[in-house]
Order: sequence, then structure tokens, then C-alpha cells
Amino acid sequence: MKKSLLLLLALSLISAPAFAQLGGIEDSVNDIGDTIRAIFPILLGVIFLVGFLFNAGHFFGENADLKKGITRVLVFVLIAGAVVGIFTYLISIVV
Repeated sequence: MKKSLLLLLALSLISAPAFAQLGGIEDSVNDIGDTIRAIFPILLGVIFLVGFLFNAGHFFGENADLKKGITRVLVFVLIAGAVVGIFTYLISIVV
């Protein structure tokens, strides 16, 4: 189910420029792309901050577990990095 949904999303993003060119709305698509490019780093910073705050309990307090905290932060950074990479790749292709 997830793979088919992801495939559908990817195909719809790839086909978007064709529809934009047919309708003559290239400028508005570019404007939306520029807005997304401007907002995305801010949104990603907020996500990193929230993720760190959720994992901060593993570093401080009575039940501090440094290994578990570092592991969770690294997993979070890897997932966020993958999302950024995929988003950057798709934006460079689509818009």
C-alpha cells in the first residue's frame, strides 16, 4: 500500500511540468517552487529542534542513557537527511 502510494506521488510530481506548460502557468508553478524552496529550510530547522527536544530526555535527568540518546538523534538526522535529499532532487527535476 505504501509503495503504491509513494509511486503515485512520484508520478504525479514528475508529470506536473507537462500540465503547467500546457496550461501556460509556468510562472505560477515557478513562484510556488520558489516559495517552497524558501520555506523548506525553516520548516526543517523547526523539525530538527522538535526532534532534539523529544530526545533530550535521554541526555539529562535520573534515567539518562547517553547511548540511547545518541542513537536516536543519529537515526533522526539520517531520516531527515534522506528527506532533504529526496526533496532537493525532486525540486531540481520538477521545477
